[in-house]
Amino acid sequence: MNITRDRLAREWRQLKRVDWQALELSEAGSWPALLKLISAALLLVLAFSAVCWLVVRDHSAALAQAREQEHRLLDAFRTKAAKAAYLPQVQKRLDKLSTQMQEVRRRLPTSVEIPSLLDSINDAAVENHLTIDHIRSKPAVDKTFYVEHPFSIRVRGSYHQIAGFVAEMAALSRVVTQHDFILEPLSEPSGATLSLSMQARTYSYQSSAARSPSQEQGP
Repeated sequence: MNITRDRLAREWRQLKRVDWQALELSEAGSWPALLKLISAALLLVLAFSAVCWLVVRDHSAALAQAREQEHRLLDAFRTKAAKAAYLPQVQKRLDKLSTQMQEVRRRLPTSVEIPSLLDSINDAAVENHLTIDHIRSKPAVDKTFYVEHPFSIRVRGSYHQIAGFVAEMAALSRVVTQHDFILEPLSEPSGATLSLSMQARTYSYQSSAARSPSQEQGP
């Protein structure tokens, strides 16, 4: 124990006498043993630090990418979770809209039913004691999902007769919309006091099989 202590003390004294500015790597073999040990430890620490830095640098880049991906995935998850939370409500609304759409489609006449609808409009005018100037169909207009069937109507009668006619048209079992009203006063021996000109429209559903490719693609 004393020998080891004496040796360490001797090595320490030699280290203190070293001229640090005169040290040369080519003469490292003659350096004091303690200096060699310290130098080896420093080299080991530097080498270990360099290796760690190289390894950590590669892994730090991967870690940064992983964190960025984690943020993107979390944002996507939050967005999808919010959508999923509203999914039952959206499904209920879609079901309700689908039911309403089916009901509307049931009220749309087919192409072969258009003449009978025209007869129903004529009957409504007769029932309300109107003088019919004309009730005639106009050329159909193809739309993207339906076909529009316009009618030109001109009748004469009193205010209450015309109001009753318009109300009966609105109450028809098939969908009929009314547009472009022109109501003019008259003075005729027949007793008619008003003239009504208007355009009515009904619609028939056009299935995807019946649509042309240009209608499918849209404008």
